[in-house]
Amino acid sequence: MAAEKVILVTGATSGIGRACADLLHGQSHIVYGGSRAPAAAPPPWRWMALDVANDDSVARAIAQILAEQGRIDVVVNNAGVVYAGSVEDTSMEEARAQFETNFFGALRLCRAVLAPMRAQKSGLIINVSSLAGLLGLPFQGLYSAGKFALEGLTESLRPEIAAFGIEAVLLEPGDIATGVVANRIRAAASGEGSAYRANFEKVVALFEKEETAGAAPAMVARRVASLIAARNHAVRYTTGPMPQRALTALKPFLPSRFFERCLMMYYGIKR
Repeated sequence: MAAEKVILVTGATSGIGRACADLLHGQSHIVYGGSRAPAAAPPPWRWMALDVANDDSVARAIAQILAEQGRIDVVVNNAGVVYAGSVEDTSMEEARAQFETNFFGALRLCRAVLAPMRAQKSGLIINVSSLAGLLGLPFQGLYSAGKFALEGLTESLRPEIAAFGIEAVLLEPGDIATGVVANRIRAAASGEGSAYRANFEKVVALFEKEETAGAAPAMVARRVASLIAARNHAVRYTTGPMPQRALTALKPFLPSRFFERCLMMYYGIKR
């Protein structure tokens, strides 16, 4: 068993976040789970109000952990939202809302914990990305864009913090059976009257079918636990259904137009 660590998991009251918090608590770590609203039933770990889209909320949460524990060893940046819609149908307000949580939320947490981690000369930041951060998904372009941005941020961050004993890694799940089907936000302009309506509905229906049949959140939680226990880390790790992981791994080795045609055929999108 690895030494007890002080861990913050964001988006902790459901899905991947809840699975991570539950498993890590069961391994005798000191776990803080942050979310905007508490879970329906009190969890066994320490719940805290945390809105990753709010500077003050993030600052208060980190200050509370440091006041109570004197350190913070691991942050699992998991909080996220999913918007769906064509790029044209997605308003600037919807695009900003997507980035505010999925990208800037993770950035806020990174910036908030780096100073205390530098002071203690250790720390691990796990940024939960997605296989959609490695390939652009039609009708979830802003979701993919936010995850692509998180990938670049993490790659840039790693060499900056290496001298201070801190590591940052990317965890890229495929389809996981969480509440994303019920919680996906459709762009307001994606309904009646959208030029993209037919393809949009077809693609989102396939998203939802695959998400419903996706891997259990516990699979991601086990990978998170293994990363926390490890001494050294690569830049990125994939998890989830193997066919999706294999397809994503092939992308760099295939002609880009061929890969694009395959993706369009898979989703039933015609030119």
